[in-house]
Amino acid sequence: MPDMRSALAEFKDFVMQGNVVDLAIAVIIAQFFGAVVKDVVQFILQLLAIPGKKGAGFGGLHFTVGGGNFQYGNLIEDVITFVVVAAVVFFAVVRPVHALVERRRLRAPEPESVERPCPYCLSSIPKAASRCAHCTSEVPPMPEPAPA
Repeated sequence: MPDMRSALAEFKDFVMQGNVVDLAIAVIIAQFFGAVVKDVVQFILQLLAIPGKKGAGFGGLHFTVGGGNFQYGNLIEDVITFVVVAAVVFFAVVRPVHALVERRRLRAPEPESVERPCPYCLSSIPKAASRCAHCTSEVPPMPEPAPA
């Protein structure tokens, strides 16, 4: 039984990781957000499709070939819904997050490099090195930075 207990503990640790919980929340919210957006798009499409005719929309559009009935109206509605959802996600989530990340990146100073190029072969070597590990040339020591 110890293997079963450790497997359950390992599973619990996996499920309680932040990424798994965040993903589960995102999927649930996305499912209901998608339904709301689809309803809004359906309403707009009905307003635009045939003014004055109640219940009109693209959903009923179809053509028949042989014995097959092809409902291309639903495809049109789904494509329009996808474009609207993608636009909302891009303008309401992606752009603001990118702006915040860029603002944070601009505020944070770049960490000082611990390497420098070898003056002979231009490979990266530690700043404190006195000999290049690649071309074995002796390199002059780096001057100490002045205190700020």
